[in-house]
Amino acid sequence: MGPVEKYLLDKVAQLGCIHLSLIDPEEIAPTKVANLSKSIEKAGTTAIMVGGSTVVSISQLDDIVKTIKNNVNIPVILFPSNLTGVSKHADAMWFLSLLNSSNPYFISGIQALAAPMVKKIGIESIPLGYIIIGDGSTAAYIGQAHSIPYDKPEVATCFSLAAQYLGMHFVYLEAGSRSKQPVYPNMVSMVKKNLDIPLIVGGGIKTKSNVKTIVEAGADVIVTGTIIEEAPSANYLADMINCIESVAESR
Repeated sequence: MGPVEKYLLDKVAQLGCIHLSLIDPEEIAPTKVANLSKSIEKAGTTAIMVGGSTVVSISQLDDIVKTIKNNVNIPVILFPSNLTGVSKHADAMWFLSLLNSSNPYFISGIQALAAPMVKKIGIESIPLGYIIIGDGSTAAYIGQAHSIPYDKPEVATCFSLAAQYLGMHFVYLEAGSRSKQPVYPNMVSMVKKNLDIPLIVGGGIKTKSNVKTIVEAGADVIVTGTIIEEAPSANYLADMINCIESVAESR
């Protein structure tokens, strides 16, 4: 276990549930990255993830990661969708497999291609079972996923257990960027009750009500992305993070 993974697990043990912010390099102007990353850290996020479904420029990714690193003291974790999502400047990366993809490239092919690069740059890699829920997200389209319907928690549980038995350290249930609704609480609850590893939930989480139901259902990590820039007030993210911690404390 590397230092970033230990840091995440220690934070989960301490707080019950933590928040991670996701910055998509393709959706943010480089001139805004410094101030955005500072405000995210100030709001109380545990770490910043960098990545998206359509990252095409390695140099742009490098510049954004370096800018974030120069402006915050929390870890920067890559969330790659392809070989272009790897940067030597980050603290760690999710070494993920899209388990419900119909294309072996996203299950193990890209991982085999990326492995020598990961070894060469010496970045900490954290094994992650990535599972897409619901239809219509960019991640589902790009990853050629057989998305799991919102009302099929038993199927999500099967995939999540497979991730655990394959040796993944985390499971991520992803409803997709800009999803109209997050993963249903009953799915989160069923998956969590059957897992012995931390459960990450992201996509469509836009309100404190969303946060409350998902944390109460048992999530260990909440990921939000576009809400960071679309928030109606400067304190909105901080209020969401406070909600995560208070609900987790009362579980």
